[in-house]
Amino acid sequence: MHEISRRVVLLGGMTVSATVALPACSGTSRTKAPTFATAARLRPIAGQRVVERSVRAKATSLDLGGTTVETWAFGDTAPGPLIRATAGDLLRIRVENELPADTSVHWHGIALRNVADGVPGLTQAPIAAGSSYLYEFIAPDPGTYFYHPHVGVQLDRGLYAPLIIDDPHEPGDYDLEWVVVLDDWVDGTGRTPDDVLADLTGSSGDSSDSNSSDSMGGMDMGTMSMGGAPPFGDAGDVTYPHYLINGRLPAAPDVLRGKPGQRVRLRIINAGADTIFTVALGEHRLTITHTDGFPVQPQDTGAFYIGMGERYDALVTLGDGVFPLVAAPYGKEGQARALIRTSSGAAPDAAVHPAELDGPILEGADLQPSDASRLTAREPDSSHAVHLSGQMMPYQWAINGAPYGKNDPLMINEGDRVRLAMMNMTQMTHPMHVHGHTFALPSGLRKDTVLVKPKSSLAVDVQADNPGDWMTHCHNIYHAEAGMMIALKYRK
Repeated sequence: MHEISRRVVLLGGMTVSATVALPACSGTSRTKAPTFATAARLRPIAGQRVVERSVRAKATSLDLGGTTVETWAFGDTAPGPLIRATAGDLLRIRVENELPADTSVHWHGIALRNVADGVPGLTQAPIAAGSSYLYEFIAPDPGTYFYHPHVGVQLDRGLYAPLIIDDPHEPGDYDLEWVVVLDDWVDGTGRTPDDVLADLTGSSGDSSDSNSSDSMGGMDMGTMSMGGAPPFGDAGDVTYPHYLINGRLPAAPDVLRGKPGQRVRLRIINAGADTIFTVALGEHRLTITHTDGFPVQPQDTGAFYIGMGERYDALVTLGDGVFPLVAAPYGKEGQARALIRTSSGAAPDAAVHPAELDGPILEGADLQPSDASRLTAREPDSSHAVHLSGQMMPYQWAINGAPYGKNDPLMINEGDRVRLAMMNMTQMTHPMHVHGHTFALPSGLRKDTVLVKPKSSLAVDVQADNPGDWMTHCHNIYHAEAGMMIALKYRK
């Protein structure tokens, strides 16, 4: 048995004692696997545009900027290929699985039809190695989204890519648009994400009897560190050797070029598996305009937090020079960096620390919604407890007292306003994500992923307008795979 500190997973030289396959994201089950009928084809209505793409999931070598890693990716890049459409378009995306394992694709944040949601065991059978799957759906809402697998810890490889849904009615009052994808990276550095998960879960020894509601109802404070820095407590379970912006290391950064005075729309996506980032652009102020696709009342800031699975859009007017765009991993060492270049001049050092990181930092939940993005005011028809619990040794996470596969689904009725009363009983912040829907915070802010702080409660309201069987889970992929997931199901 290996001793593991609260935040650190050793990234080399460790013998794995066990590999655990849990039902959380893998689609496996302790009972007979469900069968799924072939999804009905969608036909475009008159005047509807059809966007057709092909995506290959494959093993490949990636140059992160002087460091080459063997990994899995969509094509030969990470992030993978951008898919772009306009709200109301019909998307037809064929995923070819050239990996040596099952996979799937989840279209994160899109309120799509249930059969296209990409959760093996819940909405589809996994895409077997050597086969393909056609995802067809209509993208109803404009915004910044991304796509990634929903099998095991595959998200912590190079399998992620942006999905942008344009608003045909938006004026586009900016000169340039840049998509910025943040990531924490371990794959191909002597370890894989599966090794990391095995080290975490393998430290528990025989835990076959420890999944009961009694053992999972609260934190085992003897094996957890206490507290952690505000506002998010303990930062994560994995120490990563690299942090990336657009697939590049800080020493060989992506360079985004513009001209002084130009107005730029940044679409920022946190595709990381275990890391909250603090984002700042040196010597600039950012105006946050959207979160998770929905418009907010514009908010000026020097820096902001972004949790795993969250997306923020910001406007910035470029200065004259070379400026660091930095994503600092919350509670961890190192950083990700890109460069904004509008003129000649020397680039700042790879370890540059913008002053904006030391000023007030915006928390996304403090944003105010635009009037157009608010849910119509209405009292909830039903309420469900979503209690988040877990422990490090044995490494187990749960919702409502049990891991996914043992907890009872949240059953709801079509047409209801449903309140999800999230209560975080742990010392960590959990980015909670609801599939197939957005929800409203008490302020009215619309999101599909929200950071629930340690030892705190947050009630969100969901309009039950998209029937099917959906997943609700923590977007820390290691917590999800170790049990912090629950199904949200419509009564037939």
